[in-house]
Amino acid sequence: MTMRRRLALAGLVLAVVAAALWAVRRDRTPPHYTGFVEGEERVIRSEVTGRVLEVPFAEGAQVPANAVLARLDNADIQTRLAAKHEELDVAEADIRRQQQQVELSDSTWKQDVGARQAELRQAASVLDLAERSLKREEALVATGASTGQLLDDARARRDQARSALDRARDLLRRAEAEEGTIAVARRQLDVLAQRRELTQAEIAQLEVTAAKYDIHAPAVPTTVQTQFIWPGELAQPGTAIVAVLDPTDKYVQVYVPVAEVDRFRVGRRVAIELDSEPGRRFPGEVSFVADQANFTPEKIETRSDRMGQVYRAKVRVLEGVERLQPGTEGNVYLQP
Repeated sequence: MTMRRRLALAGLVLAVVAAALWAVRRDRTPPHYTGFVEGEERVIRSEVTGRVLEVPFAEGAQVPANAVLARLDNADIQTRLAAKHEELDVAEADIRRQQQQVELSDSTWKQDVGARQAELRQAASVLDLAERSLKREEALVATGASTGQLLDDARARRDQARSALDRARDLLRRAEAEEGTIAVARRQLDVLAQRRELTQAEIAQLEVTAAKYDIHAPAVPTTVQTQFIWPGELAQPGTAIVAVLDPTDKYVQVYVPVAEVDRFRVGRRVAIELDSEPGRRFPGEVSFVADQANFTPEKIETRSDRMGQVYRAKVRVLEGVERLQPGTEGNVYLQP
C-alpha cells in the first residue's frame, strides 16, 4: 500500500470518527430553541389636538406610574370651560329666582284660596239665615202678626245674601284658576333645571377632554424607549408621543418547528440561558403559541431551516427579569 493511500485511509477514518462524535454530542444536546429577549413596547398617543409645551422624560428615562409624559396647550379648552361655568352660574341664578317666585306664588295662592273659601262659607251662612228670616216673616204676615214692610225688608236681605254668595263663588273660582299660572311657573322652573343639567353635562365632557391635554404614562413604572415629538410641534389625535417599556414585562420570542409544536404548549415550564450569561439559566413559562405557522425568521436560523414552517411562541420570564436586556440572544430549553 502506497503512502498516499495510507494517508487517504487515515483521513477517512478520522472523518468517520469525527462525524460519529458530532452525532453523539448532537443527540445528547437538550432540545432548545433560539430566540431574543423582547418587551411589550407601548406607544403613548395623543387623543386631542394641541401644541406640545413639554415632554418631561427623555429617551432612557425612568417614568413613575401615571406620570405626565407630555403637556399640550389647553388654552382653548380652558376658555370654553370658563364660558360654560359662567353659563352655569347664570342658570343657577335664574333657577333660584324662579324657585322664589314659585314658592311665593304658591304661598300667596293658598292663602287667597283659603280666604275665598272662608268668605264663601260665611256668605252661604248669611244666605241661609236670610232665607229662614224670610220664611218667618212670610208666616207672620199670613197670620197678621207682621207687616208687609218687614216682609219686604226680609226679602231684600235674602236677595243681598244671594248676590254676596254668587260674588264669593266667583272670587273663589278666580283664585283657584291662579293655580294654572303657578303650574306654568313650575314648568318654566323644570326647563331651567334641564338647561342647567345640559350645561353641567357639557362641562363634564369638556373636563374629560381637558384632562387629555396632560398625557399620562401607564399605571406601572416604565422606561422611555423612543421620543416621537418635541416641544413646539403640533400633536393631532393619534399622534405618537413616546414609546415606553415595562421593565418587568419581558419575554423571549422563539420559533418552534411544526413537528415539535405539540410539546411546546402554553404553561410548559422552560429554562432560559442567555448568550450574555452562559451557564446561568432563568426559569420561564410558555405564555403564547401562534395559531398559524409561518416561515422561520431569517435572523435566527440557517437557510436550510428557513425552508420549513414554524410557530411563533413567547416564553415569559418568571425570575430575574430585571437582568434581561431586550435584544439579547439566548436559548430556551424545555423542562421535563
